[in-house]
Amino acid sequence: MTSAPIDESIIDVVEPRKDTLGLPEPALARLKRSGRPLYLDDVYKIRSKEWRHDDAGARADKSKSALLSAATKVTDLTTHIGTEIEGLQLKDLTDQQKDELALLIAERSVVFFRNQDISPQQQLALGKYYGEVEVHPQVPQVPGNLGVTVIWPDLQATERTVNFRQPGGASRWHSDLVHELQPAGITHLHNDTVPPVGGDTLWASGYSAYEKLSPDFRKIIDGKLAVYRSAHPYLDRRNPEGGPKHIERVHPLVRVDPSTGWKALWVNRTFTDRISDAILSYLFSVYEGNVDIQVRFKWTPGTSALWDNRITIHNASWDYGGKYPRHGTRVTSLAEKPYYDAAAPTRRQALGLLDEGELLDYGQQGAEGLTQM
Repeated sequence: MTSAPIDESIIDVVEPRKDTLGLPEPALARLKRSGRPLYLDDVYKIRSKEWRHDDAGARADKSKSALLSAATKVTDLTTHIGTEIEGLQLKDLTDQQKDELALLIAERSVVFFRNQDISPQQQLALGKYYGEVEVHPQVPQVPGNLGVTVIWPDLQATERTVNFRQPGGASRWHSDLVHELQPAGITHLHNDTVPPVGGDTLWASGYSAYEKLSPDFRKIIDGKLAVYRSAHPYLDRRNPEGGPKHIERVHPLVRVDPSTGWKALWVNRTFTDRISDAILSYLFSVYEGNVDIQVRFKWTPGTSALWDNRITIHNASWDYGGKYPRHGTRVTSLAEKPYYDAAAPTRRQALGLLDEGELLDYGQQGAEGLTQM
């Protein structure tokens, strides 16, 4: 099987390995692997021009009646983040239900569906409905289905020693593809093979992280920009001896989700850079250290998680130590260019959930106006 380039003008330089790495039967039944480009300019030119993103959640019926009435059970896993839906198959959703699901994801940050019978092709079709599907230049794709990324730790190159004190995988808080000109919106991860114990994934709410900040501190970061870099480095074609470099883009620290119109903190320890270290360190700690704005999910085989990268960070626990198979496929739909709107409310402002102290912080008149939106 030869590698499939993302762009015909790009020549893949890394051939896929010939062995199967002991892939479990469910994984072998779903995919094979492909290669990746080497140079920085090749990756930049993949998506270098802005396009119009039509957000599915923004056009959805706010009641979400078509989606919720078809489910047998809907459970909010925590107060601020995470919902599980039972009785629906993602592959069978109508367009109206897909729109309403996008809105629910934007409201609850991450939504889970167990016992999903969904092929990589059907997963890709749903991703294309939600936006332009990202084809990752450094991660293997399912042949014939570019945009369906293989998530298989044994395939991922590691740049450091992996052990208990320095876990492997994606076991650091991050948000996907922040270096894109128009970064990730909805990501859909379907895991067909999971460890018997461990391997949970955690998500944290950017809406709630922003609201944890005092109104005065918010004023410091509102409208400010930072550098967001890629996870993977590439060589500079003009100076390959200069060492690997990362893709870099400039985006706002606080952004607004177009589906809800709510403000969210949008930083992550792994990929955000180039502002005050003290400010970044504080923002990271607020996002990562408040367990009441996080959800921890225990996977079972055949489960799909769909989350909004614009308003979350996530962390894949490596507590199983790589001793058991963990495999899935991921489709990420790119969204709009990040933007900040000073007039946008916070989540709890919009929902009328502010407590007495917060009402005093905002000023009674302003808060009352927002809770009537």
